[in-house]
Amino acid sequence: MRSRSIAIMAVILAIVIGLAFFAINGITFGDVTYKNAKESIDLGLDLAGGVYVVLEANTDATGDELRRMMEETKAIIGHRVDGLGVSEPNIAIENEDRIRIELAGLEDPQEAIDLIGKTALLEFKTPQGETVITGKHVKNSGVIMNPSQFGGEEPVVSLEFNEEGTEHFRTATAALAAEENDMDKILYIILDGVVISSPIVDETINDGRAIITGGFTIESAGNLATLINAGALPVEMIELQTSVIGPTLGLEAYERSIMAAGVALTLIFAFMIIVYRVPGIVASFALIVYVLLVVGSMMGVGVKLTLPGIAGLVLSIGMAVDANVLIYERIREEIQVGKSVRVSIDAGFKRALTSILDANITTLIAGLVLYNFGTGPIKGFGVTLIIGIGASMITAVFFTKYVLRLMAHITGGKNTKLYGA
Repeated sequence: MRSRSIAIMAVILAIVIGLAFFAINGITFGDVTYKNAKESIDLGLDLAGGVYVVLEANTDATGDELRRMMEETKAIIGHRVDGLGVSEPNIAIENEDRIRIELAGLEDPQEAIDLIGKTALLEFKTPQGETVITGKHVKNSGVIMNPSQFGGEEPVVSLEFNEEGTEHFRTATAALAAEENDMDKILYIILDGVVISSPIVDETINDGRAIITGGFTIESAGNLATLINAGALPVEMIELQTSVIGPTLGLEAYERSIMAAGVALTLIFAFMIIVYRVPGIVASFALIVYVLLVVGSMMGVGVKLTLPGIAGLVLSIGMAVDANVLIYERIREEIQVGKSVRVSIDAGFKRALTSILDANITTLIAGLVLYNFGTGPIKGFGVTLIIGIGASMITAVFFTKYVLRLMAHITGGKNTKLYGA
């Protein structure tokens, strides 16, 4: 029986050490490389750097009308953000009339701020001030290279109109082309009240296509095309809060947080081993398993790691240790009344289970509330707290009990001092 327990323990140790090595270093199988945990977990805005913007609707609308306007605004902003190439942006409606946008990892945050809130009202007008078509008539917009009047090529914004826009554009350009005076042939292209291009129309345009010139760079032309494709916001949005976090500051905070978590774990290991001896060693081993479970869950679910999330992770580590302390104190009490180590282990787990469940369930409820009603970093804290509680229950109650019983078989359970009594 003892040799079988030793073999099982050796297998468990090998698996955990192998998983820990993979989490720290990654691994390569042939042509396939799996990144380590640090590189695989997506970082939140406060760690990766980027932009945090809160916009508020300037409107008197309420109820269903306000909800419709906010949903449309969210969709349009999402479309604009897609044009920036941001991976997994976080865009959410808050307090009915506000929208929070988190864009992690941007190299040019100001570009994002300028792009998100623009009204993007595109109008084509004739010299008499009559609006011929607007952005709603544009079916598609993109960037192409066009011959420049100064030689070479320049980026321009190409437009393709829908059926209604094509007809209006044909009629307007035919009328302009028939004018004799060049000043009467001008078609003014206006974005948000500012004339950005004013070409002279010499012929009727029948194919429903046009280009906008204006000394664009590829980036500025791409931004304008994105705005036109996304359309105008249905309501004016006022910028309430903007935060720009540099990636260097976020990376420094990340490294320090990881170091703090490592120091905390080391101190916990030392305390548990000194006070509880063999159970303390088992608890330390279980904490390693706990960290692997949490990190694996975050990688699997795709949770973004934030500074509050790291705080939630460290807090749940404390809760996992607290569960072990409750169990081990119960085991001590059972040993001191004369029961054997193996019987004391079973009785200690049984007697402590109710207290552990009560503590974890109440904290789980708090985590769920934070996740459902919190925003940004608060939600991140709630997510890691929930994952941590689940992992701590698995390791503190099931894994620890199984490994501790194996250790009792291996040590013979005769020397009660090895179990902190």
